[in-house]
Amino acid sequence: MSSGRLSVVVTRRLPETVEKRLSELFDVSLRKDDTPMSRADLVEAVRTADVIVPTLTDRIDAALIAQAGDQLRLIANYGAGVDHIDVHTARQHGILVSNTPGVSADDTADMAMALILGVTRRIPEGLAVMQAGGWDGWSPTALLGGRLAGRRLGILGLGRIGQAVARRAAAFGMQIHYHNRRRLREETEQELGATYWESLDQMVARMDVLSLNCPHTPSTFHLMNARRLKLMKPDAVIVNTSRGEVIDENALTRMLRAGEIAGAGLDVYENGPEVNPRLCALPNVVLLPHMGSATVEGRVEMGEKVILNIKTFQDGHRPPDQVVPAML
Repeated sequence: MSSGRLSVVVTRRLPETVEKRLSELFDVSLRKDDTPMSRADLVEAVRTADVIVPTLTDRIDAALIAQAGDQLRLIANYGAGVDHIDVHTARQHGILVSNTPGVSADDTADMAMALILGVTRRIPEGLAVMQAGGWDGWSPTALLGGRLAGRRLGILGLGRIGQAVARRAAAFGMQIHYHNRRRLREETEQELGATYWESLDQMVARMDVLSLNCPHTPSTFHLMNARRLKLMKPDAVIVNTSRGEVIDENALTRMLRAGEIAGAGLDVYENGPEVNPRLCALPNVVLLPHMGSATVEGRVEMGEKVILNIKTFQDGHRPPDQVVPAML
């Protein structure tokens, strides 16, 4: 790349410190309000910018990439997940893709534990009683939840986030089990006290709590489908802080309504903000608006990684967090 200032388009509002640093380093176009770009705006961005900085709300598909100008050479994603970007097509057009891995692992793991506690200890139900002014005092049988210590936690996807969940859950006395595409090294399993299950079906059928921490790829779409959800114990709960597409949301809703699964804690949804209204009405479900990585520290660190990827690219080197199709 030349030593001139790169033209960079950012598709959403970012933390002020990140936007300020981007403006100092690059010829940057920032959003005036925190709303997703329209399709027309995205088309204009890929036609004119050297670099675009999208987020998970932007669909960077083959049709959009086909309209990109020759000057577009980097898609520096603000976030770890890249399922909204057609990485294969970008590569065919000579456009690099980078992301921000590892930044939000602890934050998302914290939220996974919050959801596990929220569901098993019925925290939202207790909060609702207090907010409604309906508490009549302590009772030995009111809002009884379940103890975490001794329960089996099955982690689907023991990567950075999954391992962070495992460490937190172990501190609560939970037994750690996991399923991965590839088994981890023996020393990692020993460090985490984790038991590997080659069969996902067998693991799902024996867990008290199931935490989904895998990425969304074609192979993980509806990985927890109706058949596999039916394998869960009736007193088990499921928590998802990964991607909503990993669960068949309609099947999950039916089973929760029927009492075939005890509860669920969800931070992500199959159709984004369009959540099944029947799911919202269930008392045994804790729903959050995709808050897993929503910490000031995490969002600033994500921005710093974006800046590092762009600056490294500008200096003529491969971005440190480049994503290639073989990684997906």
